[in-house]
Amino acid sequence: MIKILELFGGIGAPRKALINLGIEHKSIDYVEWNEKAVSTYNAMFVNRYRPESVVGYSLQPDILIHGSPCQDFSIAGKQYGGNVEDGTRSSLLFETLKIIENLGAWKPKVVIWENVKNVLSKKMIPAFNHYLSDMESLGYTNSYQVLDARDYGIPQAKERIFTVSILGNNYFDFSKLRKSPMRSIEEFLESEVDEKYIVTQPSMIKKLPGKPIVPGTFGGRMLDEVKEYVYTITTKQMRCPNSGVIRVDGEIFRYLTERECWRLMGFDDLDFDAAAKEHPSKEGCLNGTLYHQAGNSIVVSVLEAIFEVVINEDYATDLVANTEGQLELIC
Repeated sequence: MIKILELFGGIGAPRKALINLGIEHKSIDYVEWNEKAVSTYNAMFVNRYRPESVVGYSLQPDILIHGSPCQDFSIAGKQYGGNVEDGTRSSLLFETLKIIENLGAWKPKVVIWENVKNVLSKKMIPAFNHYLSDMESLGYTNSYQVLDARDYGIPQAKERIFTVSILGNNYFDFSKLRKSPMRSIEEFLESEVDEKYIVTQPSMIKKLPGKPIVPGTFGGRMLDEVKEYVYTITTKQMRCPNSGVIRVDGEIFRYLTERECWRLMGFDDLDFDAAAKEHPSKEGCLNGTLYHQAGNSIVVSVLEAIFEVVINEDYATDLVANTEGQLELIC
């Protein structure tokens, strides 16, 4: 059995990926500060975790997965960077390093980190290089690559950097990831949609596809029309930019529904229904909680491809429990 630790765990994309792959696993713990995300996770996976910070945390997993807050690395955020000293949200990235260091001799064999590709920009890359250097000092060999959800079956233009660190001298081989054709967007869209999703706000109507560009409004940015795929699922849809709008008829457009956003992150309708029961929508209103949870998650199918290589092909072909009970990855 693979023991995983989910830091900044959100709604549990890593665990969902392992379930989809049929891999026997145990989430020995899940750490997330957002109370609503925790209640969704508990509803989906029948757990009783409570909101908790990663600061000062310690456990003994085989695989550690973390996706520290992206706001200060993101182009859409303030781009303060992930410096340890500045106290920004993204500096929580370095709490993961402290956790691994405090584990002593018992280190996770694999550490997976996901974030926005802007960490590779000129302004942000010093913090990223700092992370890589510290992981090397802890005995890990790092590999990283920007992955696009469209290459893993999901019609969403979501590009994220994934860093896979293997304890020892072996590199993770991203070329072995199993890609799959992008599925039709129609598979993810609902056939009947409530009128509350129609774009009616004057400020948003001005930004609809085909409208003249309004100078001085977010650099003249307009809303994109969804055709073959959506754009990155964001934590809010009633804003510009968002994940795109869908033409209903003529010049009438609608937003993506909450369920559609969850589907486009790789979750199924049973997952969504559990979350919606935990966080019900108000009559006539969009559900900000469910949008936020989708936008903050990792695309499940991308994690599936990574786990397949880690467990089945390269680093976990032979899983042997040592005298202390930890699984050894034979590389």
